[in-house]
Amino acid sequence: MTILVTGATGRIGRHLVDQLVTRGAQVRVLTRDPAKTEFPTGVEVAQGDLLDIDATRSAFAGVRTLFLLNAVTGDEFTQAIITLNLAREAGVDRIVYLSVFDADRAVNVPHFAVKYGAERMLEHMAFGATILRPAYFIDNDLMIKDVILSHGVYPMPIGSKGLAMVDARDIAEVAAIELIRRDQSPEKLLIETINLVGPDTLTGGGVAEIWSGLLGRPVVYGGDDPSGFEQNAASFMPKWTAYEMRLMARRWVSDGMVPQTGDVARLTAILGRPLHSYRDFAASLAQAG
Repeated sequence: MTILVTGATGRIGRHLVDQLVTRGAQVRVLTRDPAKTEFPTGVEVAQGDLLDIDATRSAFAGVRTLFLLNAVTGDEFTQAIITLNLAREAGVDRIVYLSVFDADRAVNVPHFAVKYGAERMLEHMAFGATILRPAYFIDNDLMIKDVILSHGVYPMPIGSKGLAMVDARDIAEVAAIELIRRDQSPEKLLIETINLVGPDTLTGGGVAEIWSGLLGRPVVYGGDDPSGFEQNAASFMPKWTAYEMRLMARRWVSDGMVPQTGDVARLTAILGRPLHSYRDFAASLAQAG
């Protein structure tokens, strides 16, 4: 059966489509702008978005398994509600849903609350689903690389509790494995939740030390106060998004994103290889300059 992938042009979706194709899956993507990304040969492309009812219904034809990724937008929950209802109407009962680490605890952060609401929908609508809960994305730090490299400051207010930063490639590969496992199962499987984390739990000071060692010069941590971060973010994104990031940063500082016992070992076993590390990511950026 065909696997439908939403969010296929994003940083997770692109890797996911490649992983699925490599593993021999039949893949269809739903995308607003098919010209935005060149998909591998054999991938079906359906044009539309998750608020386009007709397009989404059409995209579900012949599909049994769905990868659902809702972008962080003002109508994120509406997208999730509509998509899950349309999926059930179409007979799609196998889903891999991209949620967020500690979605059930950080409900004061809008997109955490949305994703927890979608998790509850999956449960109460009796879907078979894998809920993926990724921690902080390593490649979030691409947007601050110039500050690190040019000014010697790690400005992301991530605190001292620790974040188990995860690589987008690891997220995508676990998602592909779970999609194929569910799609090929002779029957719908029970709901399962997987924390997606990296091999190391890093603090603001610890990340600054990594960069200092790689660059051979001091890099300092900018501190836990997220107000300056919000102000800077608001210069290139909507103010409500910048404020949400401030709320998220407060959660990083107060709670961190600390793996549960066995999370890293579980992911290593699923992937059959070590997880990608933040140090390797930073080393590649440092080398590129």
